[in-house]
Amino acid sequence: MEAFENARLDAYFARINARFRPAEQPASLLITHLLPERPSFVRAVAAASELRAVLPKPKSISIPAQREVEKFTQCAPLSRELFTDPGSAVDFLESRAAGAPLVLLDVGGYFAPSLEAICDRFSGRVLGVVEDTENGHRRYADIEKLPCPVVSVARSPLKDPEDFLVGQSVVFSTEALMRARGDILHGRPALVLGFGKLGSSIARLLHAKGIQVTVYDIDPVRRTQALSQGFTVARDRDAALHDAGLVLCATGSVSLRNEDFPALRNGAYVATVTSSEDELGLDGLPEVYTRTPSGDHVTRYQTTGHYFYLLNGGNAVNFLHGASVGPFIFLIQAEILASIRMLAHGALGNGMHEVTPADRAAIASTWLSYFNR
Repeated sequence: MEAFENARLDAYFARINARFRPAEQPASLLITHLLPERPSFVRAVAAASELRAVLPKPKSISIPAQREVEKFTQCAPLSRELFTDPGSAVDFLESRAAGAPLVLLDVGGYFAPSLEAICDRFSGRVLGVVEDTENGHRRYADIEKLPCPVVSVARSPLKDPEDFLVGQSVVFSTEALMRARGDILHGRPALVLGFGKLGSSIARLLHAKGIQVTVYDIDPVRRTQALSQGFTVARDRDAALHDAGLVLCATGSVSLRNEDFPALRNGAYVATVTSSEDELGLDGLPEVYTRTPSGDHVTRYQTTGHYFYLLNGGNAVNFLHGASVGPFIFLIQAEILASIRMLAHGALGNGMHEVTPADRAAIASTWLSYFNR
């Protein structure tokens, strides 16, 4: 970003924080995609709370961004295992924020497996969690009795522009990797698994490019939505897998398991919108499949009589090209800052919560004054 763009972004977040900064600042831990534009948001979190550590998502780290963030706060390595084990989860919180009121800022439900133990055993007080993604929203919503408040911004209308543009960036990166191998989208029937906000965006752009698109979603309501929008809806998922030359996984959970891969058409490409650990059951693939590089960020999986191509190791393909959605990402980042204040007040009951429509309107109005130029 140019210097004037950084200055404008910092001014925007300063104005957001002037409205939403809590009177008494809690400690915080921030899980985030540490992309090139992200330091401004991290500084805003540090202004709204006592930021004790940033945990960058491993597959989306910009080294220059990390170096900039490390000038004013600590970064720590992130893995699912860190917070899957209650003991290691509590130990990490104690090492960073012992005795403090604490807000956990999450992307993908990392804290969910150990949340009960964290709330019960942490020497401070967990004020709550802020969750940014649909995948993470589901992880917290599936907890039968949440031990603290969880403010989810995953289904906010302010996230709609981001989700739409992420879908577009997924198609761009998929096509770029295919073209680097001398292949193109056209002539390959596409199957989109999942017809949520990301999946529907992907399906619409593929259709606009003249690609034959089939959709499958486990939710019958979404299948009817896809049908009403002119898409072919698969009645038989396995048959659809066999027919597709391109499979785009956008479910937020495991789309393809080990028994699904042999059903793929020879030469099919597989791409995802999230990490391989969330979207693909690659660990269950039979050892008879050999894995060989087949161009930049393309892996060929082959066994006797069958082969397919996996893009970016099964991780979010759009991160290969920056995953930028422009200034629209700043809408939901502002909502995360507003969520910190909600949790800091301590008035929310245990369970799932959202930012109020009035606060969202204030964020949108502020955003428009800075970026609608």
